[in-house]
Amino acid sequence: MSTPSAPLPLTVTYTSETNAPFTISLPQTTPTSTSPVTAKQQILSQLRQSALSLQEGVNKELTARMEEDNARSGGAANGTIDTKDEENYGEEVVEED
Repeated sequence: MSTPSAPLPLTVTYTSETNAPFTISLPQTTPTSTSPVTAKQQILSQLRQSALSLQEGVNKELTARMEEDNARSGGAANGTIDTKDEENYGEEVVEED
């Protein structure tokens, strides 16, 4: 029988042509249950929580970078951000004719 290996961390890396890259990594723990079903439930629950935490971290980073970009370009007067720009920040937007 093989020994179960330690779970790999859940990691996200963001790169951009105009900003420094960043990486967020969350360690995952080994399930405490010996029951296969309960162990899977623990793994999935932890994965869900980690994914939500990663999403929150990425959103904070991208919001900060968007504000920096706006400050550099002179946009977003008085800290207000155009809603359309905020919704599409970091994504490629194809304009329809």
